[in-house]
Amino acid sequence: MGIIVGLPRSGGSEKDLQLNFGKIITEQVEVRAPHLPAEWYQQSGIQLTWPHAGTDWAYMLNEVQECFLNIAQEIAKREILLIVTPEPEAVREQIEATVNMDNVRFLKCETNDTWARDHGAITMIDEGNPSLLDFAFNGWGLKYASGLDNQITRHALEAGTLKGCYVNHLDFVLEGGSIESDGMGTLLTTSECLLSPNRNKRLNQVEIEEYLKSTFHLQRILWLDHGYLAGDDTDSHIDTLARFCSPNTIAYVKCDNSEDEHYKSLHDMEEQLKTFRTLAGEPYKLLALPMVNKIEEDGERLPATYANFLIMNEVILYPTYDQPENDHKAGEVLQQAFPKHEIIGIDCRALIKQHGSLHCVTMQYPLGVIK
Repeated sequence: MGIIVGLPRSGGSEKDLQLNFGKIITEQVEVRAPHLPAEWYQQSGIQLTWPHAGTDWAYMLNEVQECFLNIAQEIAKREILLIVTPEPEAVREQIEATVNMDNVRFLKCETNDTWARDHGAITMIDEGNPSLLDFAFNGWGLKYASGLDNQITRHALEAGTLKGCYVNHLDFVLEGGSIESDGMGTLLTTSECLLSPNRNKRLNQVEIEEYLKSTFHLQRILWLDHGYLAGDDTDSHIDTLARFCSPNTIAYVKCDNSEDEHYKSLHDMEEQLKTFRTLAGEPYKLLALPMVNKIEEDGERLPATYANFLIMNEVILYPTYDQPENDHKAGEVLQQAFPKHEIIGIDCRALIKQHGSLHCVTMQYPLGVIK
């Protein structure tokens, strides 16, 4: 047991890394080994799975590739960028003029789509040694083709692109966007997603909870029973609704418009978040992110959200939607949550047309994973 102070920015163990972030957390926690690190644990790099003509992006390929290029530029300035694509030479030609290619790695691999958060490996750390857990990805409950994406992690390890102990969990369906870890043994998730019958139908909530606790060496799971976004086809992934910013801070989507269809559900989610307690028994510090004004495509509301931000070693990349007031307010909230990080907005209107955003297309890997 030990006193954990603040959040990690660089170097050392999870406990050591906590000392540099600047927020005092007066709670005693046990950092288990192995454990599921928080997203702010020091990273070796970020994965992007690049869009191509064989994906659902074909009708707007130039537009979405420009968005990916903007994300790639910001990542490669600071960390290793792993690009998964069946066309590495074509992608190289697209990006080499404006991206720091010294930090770019390619994995040639056939892919169905681009949502690395959900088909990427989930990494556990044991005294700094990574294990890459390969769960089944079934296209968010058999909604979309996923056979090729489901093989990316194995291909990456076979190619030596990713380093670590491969752990086969292909008997259990789990997407990275459906879980949030505080790095201290707490998992935050939604019952709507993890209990949906189109994923692990044979298991009930008690069995799923025990499986996750055993697999990730968790102390507890916080289940959100409320909250959704219209147009979301992931069955309410947690990374669209509420995110850990530290072991005692959660940023969440708040709807202030009583006429909005989300008002009651997100209000109920907020009330449930207020009942949650840290491992020290204290209420969480809750930071409200604004609700994105309605964005529609062909008459359908899209699930745009500011909760879909990416935590990197030195910066926070967050999605913007050409809504200056909301975009600015979201950036201010994230600066409050991460006072020592640079906050950078990236226009993600292209991504939201396929019902995802910035966090959905990225997957971070802790130190030691990307070669």
